[in-house]
Amino acid sequence: MTDATSEPPPDLVLCGGTVVDGGSGPPRVADVAVRGDRIVRVGPDARRYAAAATEVVDVSGRLVLPGFVDAHSHADGRLGDPAVTEAYLRQGVTTVVVGQDGVSFAPSCAATAGELDRYFSAVNGPRPGALSADASTAGLLAHFDTGIGVNAAALVPAGNIRAQVAGFAPHTPTADELRRMRALVARGLADGAVGLSTGLEYVPGGFADAAELAELCRPVAEAGAVHVSHMRGYEEHAHTGIEELRRIAARSGVATHVSHFHGPAAALRPLLDSALDAGLDFSFDSYPYTRGSTILSMLTLPPELQTGRSGGTLALLKDPATRRELGRTWFPTLGDLPERVILAYTAAPSWRWAEGRRLTEVAATVDRPVGELICDLLVDCELGVGCLVQQPAANTDDDVSELAQHRVHMAGSDGIFMGGAPHPRAYGAFARFLRDQVLERANWSWADAVQHLSTRAVDRFGLGDRGLIATGKIADLVVLDAGRVADLATYDDSLQFADGVDHVVIGGAFALRDGHLRNATAGRAIRRGGSS
Repeated sequence: MTDATSEPPPDLVLCGGTVVDGGSGPPRVADVAVRGDRIVRVGPDARRYAAAATEVVDVSGRLVLPGFVDAHSHADGRLGDPAVTEAYLRQGVTTVVVGQDGVSFAPSCAATAGELDRYFSAVNGPRPGALSADASTAGLLAHFDTGIGVNAAALVPAGNIRAQVAGFAPHTPTADELRRMRALVARGLADGAVGLSTGLEYVPGGFADAAELAELCRPVAEAGAVHVSHMRGYEEHAHTGIEELRRIAARSGVATHVSHFHGPAAALRPLLDSALDAGLDFSFDSYPYTRGSTILSMLTLPPELQTGRSGGTLALLKDPATRRELGRTWFPTLGDLPERVILAYTAAPSWRWAEGRRLTEVAATVDRPVGELICDLLVDCELGVGCLVQQPAANTDDDVSELAQHRVHMAGSDGIFMGGAPHPRAYGAFARFLRDQVLERANWSWADAVQHLSTRAVDRFGLGDRGLIATGKIADLVVLDAGRVADLATYDDSLQFADGVDHVVIGGAFALRDGHLRNATAGRAIRRGGSS
């Protein structure tokens, strides 16, 4: 072994913690020495170098784990916000994957960026001021490199691609349009994107059929990247969504990842197992809650009203004749949905009072029919309305837990950071997984937890030398108190930080120290293959 005097001293040594390294070995008491952004020693001997280290921290009685990876994040426009940074760090998250559901900030062009930004503003937040409308994936990643709260990898959003080439109409692309779309996907991957995302219940991505999507997935397969999909149907329609993804995978050869998979486990597990047994490369993420969160327009408007640009949708919603027709033929078909919807974000200040309230409660307060209220909200907020929705009663906490045992499962918060009453998953998903699956149900060991919350996502998205605590790996580390780990965010009080994480190290430097934000710009872009 090299003597301590023959090499530069470490910058940081974490002493005496129980290391859960992400490999096949059991947790063990060991010291972790870091120099620059890399781990240089793990073991009982690392303490010998502490005297020469720049910073030494005694973490006895704590667990030391690889930094967690949020496989499905909507923090795209909020990664520079210290509150968002602290929300992630207090859960132990060091890396997020953005560009989800087929809509994000890049690649984009001046003709369509404003439209897409407005449509998804209640989910992704505002376009960063430094990012132009003509942003490439390379430009987005370069923006992240200027300093964000946690590391970020990006997907190429297929909805952006379709809008840029084929517009917002529900037509089949021509051969030339399809060629141009494939080229844009390939360019985004070459720029460093870790895969392609599709949002098949959103506009304009939902206009694409399986044949079109398979063509877009060909360059993804050739690059060894992954297709990440908000598929066309969940719950009782999950079999339809999975079947479409299977056709796309079989035709293109692409690896496939299902976003926020949820529903009755007895029905959903066989769908996954069947795809895997057929030799298809499938995985999925989930969050540990039985309520979802999305944009109000997708949830409550008929598809035909959402074709074309959002300006057309808003014009129709203002039209008295259209509103009367919706009230007569459409809104009655929503059944009990309005009772299950809670407003999370309203872009118009005049409606901020309604955040955190049920749609039916708001309608009663303003003395309007629910359908009329929906139209008014969307018009006044220019579609910028986010909401929570209670999933069907058939989806229980036990179903969530059973799906979380699957061998290809990983954690994705689907976290949205907009509004005064966002879904608590943004502030608590990872802590809730640990509390529920490790501490209460005892379904996961701590080693299992690292696989579900870190290592699998690192491998799936090609995030490089992360997800393991070993010599030569990037020092993205979490130090937590197993006895205190808890999610504190609730549906009624969703902005509460999680508890139990003492320290977070990103790239070898403290981002969170003693439970307090130390560096709100420690994160950087991660490009496909793990370079940053």
